Amino acid sequence: MADDLPARPRAPQVFTIPPHRSFADALAAGLIARTRGDPLVLAAGRILLPNNRAKRTLNEAFVRASGSGLLLPRLIPIGDPELDDRIGGALDPAGDPDPVPPAVDPLERLLVLAELVRGDETSAAEALRLAADLARTLDAVLIEEVEPGRLADAAANASELAGHWQVSLDRLRAILDLWPRRLGEMGRIDLADRRNRLLRRLAERWRDAPPPGFTVAAGITTAAPAVARLLRRVADLPDGLVVLPGISLADVMPDAEWDALGPDDAGRADETHPQFHLKQLLDRMGVARGEVMRWRAGGRGGAPAVRGRAVAHAMTAADFSDKWSALKPIERRLGGVRAAELADPAAEAQTIALALREAIETPGLTAALVTPDRLLATRVSALLQRWGIAADDSAGQALSQTAAGTLLLAIAAAAAEDFAPVPLLALLKHPLVGGEDEQRRIWLDAVRLLDLALRGPRPAAGLAGLDAHFAAKGDERQYRGCLAAWQRVRSSIAGIGARPVTLAGFAQHLAASASAVAGERAWRGADGRMTADLLLELQDKPAAALPVASADQVPMLRQLLERHSVRPPYGGHPRVFIWGLLEARLQQADLMVLGGLNEGVWPALPAPDPWLAPRIRANLKLPGLDFRTGLAAHDFASALGARQVLITRARRDNRAPTVASRLWLRLRAMTGGLARDIRLERLALALDDPGVPQPAHRPRPAPPATVRPKRISVTAVDRLKADPFAFYAQAMLGLRSLDPIDAEHSAAWKGSAVHEVLERWLAEDNCDPTKLLPRARALLSDGSIHPMLRALWQPRLDEAIKWVVGQETANQAVGRLPLAAEAQGETVIDGVTVHGKADRLDRLANGGLAIVDYKTGKAPRQKAVDEGFALQLGLLGLIARASGFADKGEPHAHEYWSLTKHGDSFGKCSSPDLGDAAGFLAHAQAQFEEAARKWLTGDEPFTAKLNPAYAPYGDYDQLMRLEEWYGRE
Repeated sequence: MADDLPARPRAPQVFTIPPHRSFADALAAGLIARTRGDPLVLAAGRILLPNNRAKRTLNEAFVRASGSGLLLPRLIPIGDPELDDRIGGALDPAGDPDPVPPAVDPLERLLVLAELVRGDETSAAEALRLAADLARTLDAVLIEEVEPGRLADAAANASELAGHWQVSLDRLRAILDLWPRRLGEMGRIDLADRRNRLLRRLAERWRDAPPPGFTVAAGITTAAPAVARLLRRVADLPDGLVVLPGISLADVMPDAEWDALGPDDAGRADETHPQFHLKQLLDRMGVARGEVMRWRAGGRGGAPAVRGRAVAHAMTAADFSDKWSALKPIERRLGGVRAAELADPAAEAQTIALALREAIETPGLTAALVTPDRLLATRVSALLQRWGIAADDSAGQALSQTAAGTLLLAIAAAAAEDFAPVPLLALLKHPLVGGEDEQRRIWLDAVRLLDLALRGPRPAAGLAGLDAHFAAKGDERQYRGCLAAWQRVRSSIAGIGARPVTLAGFAQHLAASASAVAGERAWRGADGRMTADLLLELQDKPAAALPVASADQVPMLRQLLERHSVRPPYGGHPRVFIWGLLEARLQQADLMVLGGLNEGVWPALPAPDPWLAPRIRANLKLPGLDFRTGLAAHDFASALGARQVLITRARRDNRAPTVASRLWLRLRAMTGGLARDIRLERLALALDDPGVPQPAHRPRPAPPATVRPKRISVTAVDRLKADPFAFYAQAMLGLRSLDPIDAEHSAAWKGSAVHEVLERWLAEDNCDPTKLLPRARALLSDGSIHPMLRALWQPRLDEAIKWVVGQETANQAVGRLPLAAEAQGETVIDGVTVHGKADRLDRLANGGLAIVDYKTGKAPRQKAVDEGFALQLGLLGLIARASGFADKGEPHAHEYWSLTKHGDSFGKCSSPDLGDAAGFLAHAQAQFEEAARKWLTGDEPFTAKLNPAYAPYGDYDQLMRLEEWYGRE
């Protein structure tokens, strides 16, 4: 009678591998056991995986599980549109009589969307950024199989929608009307749409004709409707299995907590919970959690099962967290999990590197850093290099950070900024530019000359401005050779300044410029080949006719480069890995270091959607912005299942104190305190500890008198007396401070410029009062002067020049005539040659000389003169008295012409108050002879900051290590 009963339908075969086991290793071991080691049975099957990265992970797991070679089943990715990951060829049959149209190329799609979103006031770079956001929104709509017509209904149900959201929604509707037509013109469909169609057809084929051999869908956690339907079909196949990672079964997570994840009748759901996306997938598959079975194979040894239950308790929803107080100690114990809380990211990276280095001391042990923080990963990778460990970093390096990518960015920046000094020198110093070996050395010698000549205010724009700048600088002794160096460099960069008008033209221009400055070196290596492919692709795309302004070139290029990563080939350390969250989902190492446990890093801040308001996303039943927080929490819980785990965070980043991740805080709250690895923290701090600091003493170098300079400028005497060490560094060590590149127009520059105007006014115009103001205004018309500086300085300069004209008119009225400007002279005083330059010499009516010192600021105070400083004017008088200038005569007047504001007017003439001119000269000579006998002809030490009040400049403060001894000695 029982034979007459209908056969019971086969229950869906859905399994889960708990997080305290390595998913890939447990899966491989279980499948080998199920096939009883028959290599032909194993090879006849197929395994559906989430993406291409999972293929590599499972491939390696099979190798470990077999211990020798074996025939693998077919590993087929179902594709991930968010990664531009295409579906495996095995799921896309070539002989289909009704083939699915091909997918649009991701780059072409991005460019066409940028063209659609670009408005009259939207730059090309902004359009590209908006297009990338729009592409993600379209993918979300397609993956969830939302009909575009539902947008209007969703908007109608979203009450009180803000105005800017309404504008975005209207634009999105218009684009959704245009986009299918553009796809039709190209004969393409969206990648997500194509995946949906292929998966739908596959599920239908397997329903009608199950494939031979076993079929396993493993590690796929996306709850997309098309994926859920396929997984259900696989679970119902006669020899089909679905294996999901880390589902909390009823013995770990009670039904009340599971059901509370939602969505409820109002559509509310706890998307931030690590189990929500798995519950959503099971619901869409039509599988109850009670039907899910635990995978029995263990694979490599992981953590004890009790830790998995403790982690599940820690991740419980907030409404049920009161159960923590009732848990037994063993149910909340995290044995094998250590924590390290460091002061800053540098210390965190050091600690992680030490932990990885220590782990591989044990033969066969593997260690991995898992973090979403790429900066932390880069720091750790660099620190491991000190021990010769090249970690296998699966995420690779963004193309924008490689040598080839930075070369393109440097070319674009130099062109966009019209050869401004900073981007120009960045390009010329790039490691790919200038050839190799000896040719590179010669190139860098030329570039260093240009670097020195470009210090200070920015020259006029363009190659013509640089031509004029280097021609003028070439006449100066310290820049000798810069003009020849510029002519050598100029031929290589002459073509960079072109102005392309389209993205395709820009790509062509970049390719030609890179070849001109770097030759074949620009295209070598994996990064060079990838940049070459990108530029060729841009030139071939019809959509690359997008107009590109100069200001858009660098940000647009950076966006395009950052879409690509250069992954290292095999050959890194076989037991040290750096994984992102995606790479770590299906695998474990013996030691897992979970780094960057700060809020905003792990989990990351939700990425905003500029196209769909949160309420509209909810009405369309799209994943919320917090959905990825739940995925990150699941990744964290899974990684805690490794045999040994170290979790780390930094208490502050490079800007401000940080907030510990909610995941860190949950563990701490449930356990009552994480086990701190104090030993490792202290070891990391001690590794580079220089010991007790030994502050430097005040420097007092005392070279023998025979090597001390016997020639000194009048402008250096004050420095000799106020700060002898600074004089020693400048005169004896030959050290000079360099102006910054592209510096602001400083007070020193203003003084030099005014001196030059007044010098030419005397030399060329013979102090004609009518010609000085036009000369001064011609100075401000220089194209290198910033308009803001011109607007602020011109009124003040005009007033000061008017005062000079008045002063000159008054002088000539009493018979005082100008003799010379910038007059050079020297004399010997007490065995030392004193030389200097007088700003101006006048012949007085009585035949004597007047020596004028121009000051764009205030004249020296009388107190400084009385205390033996401000000796420049007096020393020039001594040179004049000794007939050291070409124009002979006894100095009778020493004047400061200060052009700054005094009271309500500009300009003031003043003289040192030491009686008559003879008294001033006697004072200057006595002060100089005393200084010369001490430091130039004697053996007095060059003590640093001897008179700080008269040593205001800090050019040599770092050299003298001022902060270490000032105020202490």
